[in-house]
Amino acid sequence: MIDATMTRKMEEATRLTRAGKLHEAMAVLRGAMPEATSQGMGDEMQADPGRAGTPRMGSTFEGTCRVMDGEVPESRSASDPGGDIGLSPAWRDKWRQLRESVVPLEPARGIDEAAEPGAFTAGRCTHHAGTRDYKLYLPSGYHGQALPLVVMLHGCTQTPDDFAVGTNMNRLAEEQLCCVLYPAQPVTANHSKCWNWFRAEDQQREGGEPAILAAMTRQVIDTYDLDASRVYVAGLSAGGAMATTLAMTYPDLYAAVGVHSGLPHGVAQSLPDALGAMRGGTGPLGGGRGRASGWASEVPAIIFHGDHDTTVHPSNAQRVAAQYAASRRASESARSGAGSARVTVEQGRVVNGHAYTRTTHHDAEGEPRLEQWRVTGAGHAWSGGSAQGSYTDPRGPDAGKEMLRFFYRHRQDGRSVS
Repeated sequence: MIDATMTRKMEEATRLTRAGKLHEAMAVLRGAMPEATSQGMGDEMQADPGRAGTPRMGSTFEGTCRVMDGEVPESRSASDPGGDIGLSPAWRDKWRQLRESVVPLEPARGIDEAAEPGAFTAGRCTHHAGTRDYKLYLPSGYHGQALPLVVMLHGCTQTPDDFAVGTNMNRLAEEQLCCVLYPAQPVTANHSKCWNWFRAEDQQREGGEPAILAAMTRQVIDTYDLDASRVYVAGLSAGGAMATTLAMTYPDLYAAVGVHSGLPHGVAQSLPDALGAMRGGTGPLGGGRGRASGWASEVPAIIFHGDHDTTVHPSNAQRVAAQYAASRRASESARSGAGSARVTVEQGRVVNGHAYTRTTHHDAEGEPRLEQWRVTGAGHAWSGGSAQGSYTDPRGPDAGKEMLRFFYRHRQDGRSVS
């Protein structure tokens, strides 16, 4: 007999399942939330892809990574990642009924079906390199004008919906009038839904995931007549690593980039390389060897990283910055007589929250080209995000707000916006 407690848990499991959080729903049915795991940065890097935890109340959860076999156990397939492990026959039947009854919130929308202002709609982009779904937010103030576009790349185990909630970017889009595109990485491309930043085939222009994401960006720009000179990309963790890859491979498309808890472009060509970079080891950028040290971009960048991040070592923030600073210094030295670049350092603290250090690199005209935010005491989480999303830390400075401020000062034609 199913008692009131089981009914309440079934209702909670229903809510989580409709939100796409199958692992959490399974954990509720088992009687406890899943243990927190690190937000792994690769296909086999998640401590347990079948039980990726979702931090509650904005807490930061951290852990370690270990290499696992690439095969998914039969009891945890992509269509049933939680399996029926540990459930009684009665609960197992209810769980199966629940999964079969849940209807996706919204079917994928093609480019020929226009979204309405103020709506969060689904779409799909097909490119010769592959197909990816996405969610798109058009602010209620959009009436066909050429608005900026911000591309947001989620981290491992996350979804576009989860990332939108956690970063508050849709709310910010309403306030500052921009469209927000959230590409989705499926489990078919990576068991933990990580962007494959560490694979050589996904680090090139016109190939792999960068090509798909660039094509998706252009598709949305063309469909909604957005401002092609004000297109920006940002990401968290694996999404942050892929964001900087897009800045390196498509500098003609993205006017500025935001990298949160990410890694440099080209620092890894394999899983061992990736794990070493995540732990802060001596990779190509750290040790000054290998071809990755040659990567540089003049795309303006804003970088956030918590100094207590145990998933992606904080030293990676400096490595990311070096790929942009090196290009900036080279550009400045070539422009003799244009003046002197300068660096400013500001320290502050969020009320009842984390302290931070912001280091800003200005060009010869005094415009900010690179910002580095080091958040004291923060771990592997989106700074200043909402407690309703995963991998967020509401106690930090608002990364989404600061990124938009930085983005809006730059455009693709090279002109700075005051």
